[in-house]
Amino acid sequence: MSGPYVIRGSVSLPEAELMWRFSRSSGPGGQHVNTSDSQVELRFDLVKTEALPPVWKERALAKLAGRLVDGVVSVRSSEHRSQWRNRETAAVRLASLLAEATAPPPRARRATRIPRGINERRLREKKQRGDMKRGRSGRDWT
Repeated sequence: MSGPYVIRGSVSLPEAELMWRFSRSSGPGGQHVNTSDSQVELRFDLVKTEALPPVWKERALAKLAGRLVDGVVSVRSSEHRSQWRNRETAAVRLASLLAEATAPPPRARRATRIPRGINERRLREKKQRGDMKRGRSGRDWT
């Protein structure tokens, strides 16, 4: 593989905790399609890992609850013909998934009032539009 996959900051996926599984892919492959195991499934035990800070771990467990099977998150890749490229794709996908899941929640929106001038302009434009539409009716024509 091409080195550590950084989740965020100095935290990266530990190579020792990644579990790889290979199988035959249903995608493109040419003549050796039936003999090579190019599909990659990458699994990462989120519950047992020590690589993530406890706060990040809690966030990830909460956000990825629907994807976890016994506390393990898995990612598959079979887009490429090469097992090596599928490994790279799966590892990058897992790192980005964990980065998104461990991100802090967004700041709460501060409620603000709509300025009076904006509201008055909106009502004035509505009135003008209504007058214009009312002027289109043929009532006044004789």
